[in-house]
Amino acid sequence: MKVAVIGGTGHIGTYLVPRLVELGCDVTVVSRRRREPYQQHGAWSKVVHVEIDRSAAEADGTFGRRIADLAADVVIDLICFTPDSCRQLVEALRGKVSHFLHCGTLWVYGHSTAVPTSESHPRRPFGPYGINKAAIEAMLLSEARVGDFPATVLHPGHIAGPGWLPINPAGHNDPAVFETLIAGRELALPNLGMETLQHVHAEDVAAAFVAAVTHWSASVGESFHAVSTGSLTLRGYAEAVAGWYGKEAKLKFMPYEQWAEGVDEKLAKMTLDHIAHSPCFSIDKARRLLNYRPRYTPLETLREALQWLVEHGQVKI
Repeated sequence: MKVAVIGGTGHIGTYLVPRLVELGCDVTVVSRRRREPYQQHGAWSKVVHVEIDRSAAEADGTFGRRIADLAADVVIDLICFTPDSCRQLVEALRGKVSHFLHCGTLWVYGHSTAVPTSESHPRRPFGPYGINKAAIEAMLLSEARVGDFPATVLHPGHIAGPGWLPINPAGHNDPAVFETLIAGRELALPNLGMETLQHVHAEDVAAAFVAAVTHWSASVGESFHAVSTGSLTLRGYAEAVAGWYGKEAKLKFMPYEQWAEGVDEKLAKMTLDHIAHSPCFSIDKARRLLNYRPRYTPLETLREALQWLVEHGQVKI
């Protein structure tokens, strides 16, 4: 089976591409070649790399044709963010692929009204990212069910793993939060620290994509959550981080508006986006139809990621 992975050197691709090679697939990775995978693996020596600047190729209308020219049986798109971008691929690949997989996001749902949230929950996204991703999902599932285009959508949570900084217990990406907890200093959290995050190891997201590929009949025309089992409250996450380093978390709580006054504006907005969504999503559908079994719990994922950051001097202890 020939598989093309668009954006294959990023977080998910780091684990997905070797898995596909180990399955015996003939893999082509499409990227700008501006970064290496986060983890090295011998499988990368068997991969064909095709360098394409997606933005430039979409602007001149050639991106879809160039992907179609790869003559892949399966195309996995990990870096599509607008309906127009997706539409170029659908039109170019119609009738030419046996399976098209799109990387979505939990943000398509907006606010959850019941948790853990299933794939049947209404889509009421807010913010440009979630709105665009929801439109992509709607288009692809309609094409699969009505237009005979074999699409599947997978929605990851907060992707984490060795080599990059995960969303921290304050809901943003400043490594100083980890340093504060490790040192046993007081950390302020918004509200009561009871909003949630749902981290997932990139290896488990990769496993979900492979499961969708190998369960073609069950996955075409469907969307699935690619998350780990359960979510963490900000408070619980902070307490766990401190505990890993022999400290007791010293936490204080204040209303979001008051808390945000002492935080960089960009970071405060990031936190607001995360706590407004407070993801807590079910994997029952993926478990039942794709036999998806995530290897890592959220805390196992985060501990591995944080250990890497400490060992590489990106978080000081």
